[in-house]
Amino acid sequence: MPSNPWGITPLNWSNLVAEAIRRRKQEKLTQKEHAALASVSIPTIVAFDRGERTLSLAKAFDILRVVGLVEEPSQEGAQEAFVQEAFTRWRDLTASLPQDSPGRFPYGWYRIDYALEGDLKPIDLAPFENLLRDAVIRHTGWPMFLFPGRPELEPKEIDGVIECWLKPEDAGIERPFGDAAHCDFWRVTPTGRAFIMRGYQEDGQDTFPPKTIFDTTLPTWRLGEALLHAEALAIHLAQSPDDVKVRLRVLYTGLTGRVLRSWANPMTDLFMEGGAARSDEAMLETEVPVEKINDKLAIYLHPLIASLFERFGVTGLSLERVEAELDRMKANRFGSLRSAPPPRRRPS
Repeated sequence: MPSNPWGITPLNWSNLVAEAIRRRKQEKLTQKEHAALASVSIPTIVAFDRGERTLSLAKAFDILRVVGLVEEPSQEGAQEAFVQEAFTRWRDLTASLPQDSPGRFPYGWYRIDYALEGDLKPIDLAPFENLLRDAVIRHTGWPMFLFPGRPELEPKEIDGVIECWLKPEDAGIERPFGDAAHCDFWRVTPTGRAFIMRGYQEDGQDTFPPKTIFDTTLPTWRLGEALLHAEALAIHLAQSPDDVKVRLRVLYTGLTGRVLRSWANPMTDLFMEGGAARSDEAMLETEVPVEKINDKLAIYLHPLIASLFERFGVTGLSLERVEAELDRMKANRFGSLRSAPPPRRRPS
């Protein structure tokens, strides 16, 4: 055995796993919530709990970081900490709601987060809120990071970030559209970090039961909106937008029981049908130079959409189809954010 002059003790994996589980229980996190915070799948967190040693070091670090067992000052670690804080904040806000409240996304949710990486201007929160309002992309009737125009729902400053929670009716807010797809929770920082959670629009329909359909158009539009929002914010914040990159991730949950269908937009070029989801979750990520987002949007999103559809047994998605769908989205212009979402058969 080699000598150990620095006194570094060997890693005791069993004890580390046990401590992680102890801390999770202390924080009153479920396995599913721990997995979501760590951006790993539920089978991965189950394997971790069993003490399996086949996990990659990166995934193990992601799991351990959630319960404070990894300390790293890197940019990647800072984004993970931001996401975990946002998710924890959402859990706290919704803890008192009924289990079936739309504000708790009972049938599943998707989460998008991004970070601007590059030289950003220092900016105070007051002017930043106005810049964030200007960055809203109005290609859909219910855009990402929207400012709803009602005082009781307006974004506000919380601990150095701008936060918005569109409360459901059972949280004491009277709303005409209070389903899970319109109960957004989002946070954005002046340092170019963004996080948003939302339920599925497919689950608020009268023509089919919740948690049965996963639409082809909606994820394409949402990811397009997210990158375009990142581009708009980078133009405001970056010293030179051409030198900034966007690191974007999306986590879909609650996929079990859903089948892929072309539902929201009957005119879509993504008219296809798939089988049942092969996993309950899907994590997708990409890194895009800001200068490439507008002109190369489809090129960067195509691998993500194709990978997502493969979870439903659909292969061979062409770049041209994704490009046509994104062009259709960008051709839309919605003026007032106070207006109601578009009809149910169109993506909002």
